[in-house]
Amino acid sequence: MLENYLPVLVFIAVGLAFGVVPILLGWVIAPHRPDSEKLSPYECGFEPFEDARMKFDVRYYLIAILFILFDLEIAFLFPWATIFREIVATPEVKLFGFLEMLVFIGILVVGYIYAWVKGALDWE
Repeated sequence: MLENYLPVLVFIAVGLAFGVVPILLGWVIAPHRPDSEKLSPYECGFEPFEDARMKFDVRYYLIAILFILFDLEIAFLFPWATIFREIVATPEVKLFGFLEMLVFIGILVVGYIYAWVKGALDWE
């Protein structure tokens, strides 16, 4: 039973080693000479003129979330498109596969219209 899990454990160990070993090597080998110039925030050569922790407008986050949501949902279209020929070739599945994708796209359109009506896409 263990021989089935051994490749997985080796893969996890190698992955952890690739992640942890460079960090530890940098921490042990690299020189540590902090000064005020190195510890100052980077502002393209200018002195920092605002707090780095200023608040962003909520609309920025809303647009970002909507982009991720619709981007991920569009990614579900690719597997359907790759097997579209098999769906069309099978008479029993032909109508079901097409209607299933129409329902999915319909839900996407309803969500898009809802976001549009609520003003989530308006940027002033």
